[in-house]
Amino acid sequence: MEITLTAKLKLKHTQEQKVALDAFTLSYRDALNHTAKVAFDMGKSSNASKIQKEVYTHLREHFGLKAQSACSVPRRVGASFKQFWTKLKDHQKKQAFRMEAGLKPRRFKGFDAPPKFVSRSLTMFYKKDYSFKKNQQVSVDTLNNRIVIPYEGYAKHLQLIVDGAKIGSGTLWYDRRKKQYYLLVALTVTLPDPQSEDHKRVVGVDVGQRYHAVVSDTQDNSFFQSGKQARQRKEHFSRLRKNLQRKGTRSATRKLIELSGRERRFIADWNHKLSLRILRRFPNAFIGLEDLTNIRDRTEGRRTHRANKKSRANKRRRSQWSFAELQTFLAYKAPLNGCMTVKVDAHFTSQACTQCGHTSKGNRPGAGLMFRCESCGYEVHSDLLGSRNITMRTLVIRQDWMVTGYLSTTPDVSDAEAKTARLTRYAGLRWSPETNPRL
Repeated sequence: MEITLTAKLKLKHTQEQKVALDAFTLSYRDALNHTAKVAFDMGKSSNASKIQKEVYTHLREHFGLKAQSACSVPRRVGASFKQFWTKLKDHQKKQAFRMEAGLKPRRFKGFDAPPKFVSRSLTMFYKKDYSFKKNQQVSVDTLNNRIVIPYEGYAKHLQLIVDGAKIGSGTLWYDRRKKQYYLLVALTVTLPDPQSEDHKRVVGVDVGQRYHAVVSDTQDNSFFQSGKQARQRKEHFSRLRKNLQRKGTRSATRKLIELSGRERRFIADWNHKLSLRILRRFPNAFIGLEDLTNIRDRTEGRRTHRANKKSRANKRRRSQWSFAELQTFLAYKAPLNGCMTVKVDAHFTSQACTQCGHTSKGNRPGAGLMFRCESCGYEVHSDLLGSRNITMRTLVIRQDWMVTGYLSTTPDVSDAEAKTARLTRYAGLRWSPETNPRL
């Protein structure tokens, strides 16, 4: 089992070296924007070979790029257009889903203009554009010649480089706020393949907006992480942006540039710490995560011409919900901490009673904090109930893995019959053995 990590190395460059890196990154960015326009005029082509034939000579002569960089530019532009084509296909599927739900379809705006590259970052290939030297130094290519720069970084990542971890491509990235260059290097770590007997604990993680994570295991241990603090910080950023945009002065624009990315960094740091907190609280666990594909389309209400202030605020919070980032952090950190994650079906996890199995929207009056079963009267925190349902479904996956020896980490939600069979099987699960209909 291989896991790829990204090591962020801070380059301790001198002023002369920074000037050389500035010239290189700016020329590379201009070459990307020129190539993007050419590919856009070629029918939004994502074929890197065809794009390279059109622009290679111009990139070498006009932008002064070396052969390796002149070849990487068309590949990066082609990959960008390939992502747009993939997004277009996904967009068409989502619009069909919205039309079935009675919502108005939206137009795809990704191909209105060629993509614009703003960040001063460039792709570098190991042993071609950069290589590591002794005494914690790295050799980096520029427009004229290679320069050797000392670097520093996270101690564990530095040790992986020394121990001979598999090194992949890197990205030379410029932090405009700190006026500092970083080298982001892909490190591949080999871990033993997981076995069904390795994880003795089964855990379910319910993600939400009121509570960012509610975790429970089969021993009735639970963990709640409120999202109140993060929500207040987001509202603070939103008010700042609104006031500065309304002001519209030069100083306000400079302040907006300073604030750009600060909220994103705060949320990323929040999710990093939360994922580690979960993994350390539930060690050696087999963790189930909800498959929340198209969750925003499923939960979005109908549009109105005059939305009130409260509905606009709810829509903004829903669009800023970073559940996917939290699940991604859990997925890649889990093997490094002796755990493993799988995706489970999210259908009816907040509506199905864990005592009697009754499933209904009426079990959560007003979509509030408390769950009260209409059939048996069982009451519990709604997010804790969702976490327990996820835990039981994760336990079923682990049992199937132990019996068959095969594990499917992604549910086949496109197969309607298999999905119906799984949901029918889940309907027989009970949190309390005394209420299990099979006993």
